[in-house]
Amino acid sequence: MRTMFRILTAGAALVAAALPASAKNPIVNGWYADPEIRIFNHRYWIYPTYSDDYRAPDRSPHFTDAQKTLRENKMVRPSYGIQTFFNAFSSPDLVHWTRHEHVLDIANVSWAAYAVWAPSAIEHDGKYYLFFGANDIQTDGEKGGIGVAVSDSPGGPFRDALGHPLIDAFHNGAQPIDPFVFRDDDGQFYLYYGGWQHCNVVRLSDDLRSVEPFPDGSTYREITPPGYVEGSFVIKRKGVYYLMWSEGGWTGPDYSVAYAMGPSPTGPFRPMGKILEQDFKIARGAGHHSVVNIPGTDDWYIAYHRRPLDETKGEHRQLAIDRMEFNADGTIRPVRMTNRGVAPRPLPRGVEKGESK
Repeated sequence: MRTMFRILTAGAALVAAALPASAKNPIVNGWYADPEIRIFNHRYWIYPTYSDDYRAPDRSPHFTDAQKTLRENKMVRPSYGIQTFFNAFSSPDLVHWTRHEHVLDIANVSWAAYAVWAPSAIEHDGKYYLFFGANDIQTDGEKGGIGVAVSDSPGGPFRDALGHPLIDAFHNGAQPIDPFVFRDDDGQFYLYYGGWQHCNVVRLSDDLRSVEPFPDGSTYREITPPGYVEGSFVIKRKGVYYLMWSEGGWTGPDYSVAYAMGPSPTGPFRPMGKILEQDFKIARGAGHHSVVNIPGTDDWYIAYHRRPLDETKGEHRQLAIDRMEFNADGTIRPVRMTNRGVAPRPLPRGVEKGESK
């Protein structure tokens, strides 16, 4: 009888191993927000904001005297004081995720002291670059803005590439937060960013360490669509550029994602409406997303954060992934939030990196 039991148990284990793993939303434990999803080294990577403590607190190891002085500034919310690093997550299949701790920490960014937010990553010439916002500056003259860090690995450690912010002031009314770096087919890099209901795009130098003027001599080009609040993101599909952004208040249930379509990386963009918003059966406050395309296919996935229905604290946000699909005319279908998540999707062989186009 024992022999038969062992045989049955072993057989059941083999069947279970052959079945695809169960996916689910949220994809990881913890309060995280603003996820950017990329493909590096034949793995999916997600870089989010550390939103709040979940069970055990996570902290930066130390602050310099200069950082301690900056931390004396009045913060809009107490949580900004613990947002001083980024953890990242990597996966071979969108289901099994490995946490990489403190891939960037302000220990390696001397001018950053708090409110380290919304990273955006890209690979270039064998290096990995991470753009991020820090210090939540409220006026010109305050120390902070959008920085860029560099690493030899997508898992860090990322170290400040400049010794100062790349963008440290308001231009066209846009708060320097929520960067997104995009490489067009011709190799030109663009950085989209902005808060306070203004969105800018700038051209980046080939080494990703400076801002360059457009051919017409302008540098900070405003492309703010109606309803824009923050969290800009861009994809390119079949020659069309899609500008995407978040609307509503990030602490409220009306947080959502809208998009526009255009013929170039700078527009003009035609607003097309919302594609992601709260679902009273699933979650509220769904927004600040990113999108990844499986190379060689027309399959797209959207990573985003959302707030559980039983949570009221603004910082209590979780990471989720669902499918994003297009209509025959190129418009985007409304995203259906799920608790089920997505099925395992290993990357095709030969895929080392993937971008949102």
